[in-house]
Amino acid sequence: MPVERKHCQCHDTQNHFLERAFESLQLETSQRELLLSAFRETTVSIPLRPHRADDDGGELCTYMGYRVQHNHARGPFKGGLRFHPSVNLGEIRALAQLMTWKTALVDVPFGGAKGGITVDTTKLSQYALEILTKRFVQKMMPVFGVHTDIPAPDVGTNPQVMAWILEEYSKNHGYTPAIVTGKPMELGGSAGRLEATGHGVAYLTGKIAGEISLPIKSASVVVQGFGNVGFHTAQRLDAMGARVIALSDARNGVICDAGINIERAQRHVAETGWLENLPGTEPISNAELLELPCDILIPAAIEATITCDNAGAIRARLVVEAANIPVTHLADTALRERGITVMPDLLANAGGVLASYYEWVQNLQEFPWERDTVLQRLEQRLSRVYAQVRDLAHQRNTDLRTAAYELAIGRVNQAMALRGF
Repeated sequence: MPVERKHCQCHDTQNHFLERAFESLQLETSQRELLLSAFRETTVSIPLRPHRADDDGGELCTYMGYRVQHNHARGPFKGGLRFHPSVNLGEIRALAQLMTWKTALVDVPFGGAKGGITVDTTKLSQYALEILTKRFVQKMMPVFGVHTDIPAPDVGTNPQVMAWILEEYSKNHGYTPAIVTGKPMELGGSAGRLEATGHGVAYLTGKIAGEISLPIKSASVVVQGFGNVGFHTAQRLDAMGARVIALSDARNGVICDAGINIERAQRHVAETGWLENLPGTEPISNAELLELPCDILIPAAIEATITCDNAGAIRARLVVEAANIPVTHLADTALRERGITVMPDLLANAGGVLASYYEWVQNLQEFPWERDTVLQRLEQRLSRVYAQVRDLAHQRNTDLRTAAYELAIGRVNQAMALRGF
């Protein structure tokens, strides 16, 4: 699907979900406009000669960087940084807004933001990526801050990139680990942070599966996307007794009806770069993978993978949105009409933002927690939020997604009213 069409679908989808919640909450036009408006949008250009080890000589390239700070009524701006060729201001706006609702839903004292650079990191050396990251931080120095705006990893970034952000920011402000989350543990990162999103996805999958008479220990699972979130989701579900029958990456997928050994799959990817030719499996395309008969389908890759074009072919009983906006609004309606339960991204992948909050708290306290403490608190919070969303959905006779948006938007709207915006 062309990038432009995918971004348009994501924008339309989020607007549709929001309007549905706005109508249910009976918000006035002025309230809606205020809730949708971004506080600040920052665009920077970053010059770099990416093909020289010393950045001296060679072709000069200019990369565009963005940071959209959507809302900070409930606390400092919080949101990831993605480095990807498709990054643009429209995409970042939508994702910043999504972060506002996500932090409000899990009830942590953060607002929402998102940022990124339009770049293909596979074409950069490690040295060039480091320089690009640090120059981005230099340009964004006026808007970043421990109690102002705290970035985190997203698509195309990782703990190493977060370490470079910490280093560049600390040059001006002294050692400041709380400026960024998702760092290596050696630099103040949190135990459990790397697996937190996938752990949360798997935990909530188990919760909702049990409530729709789908025992997780006998469930067949398909996971689209085998990055950090997909891997840890599959690993945790496998440990919970589920049978992961198919996995995919950006190139293609693999299938094994008897179940895939997740650890072996990870080792294979580490050695070859792809899931392709994983021993004991058969090849399958990403499109075919989504339409496999299974109990649980977990899109953990990119946006708009389930659309009106393939929603009628989905054969799972439960769809859990580990990725952001993987199901378009038209597909969402089609799935619900067919009786397929959807766990919305707003809730399903919120473990990441919870772990980011816990890391920030540990940095401010200068007191690290044990991994078990982090994951236990994560599960307790997710369990409480899920119960709130489920109960509201039952009370309003609506779906989980609308209930989640209503809870989140209501909290943000109340905070703005109390602060006198």
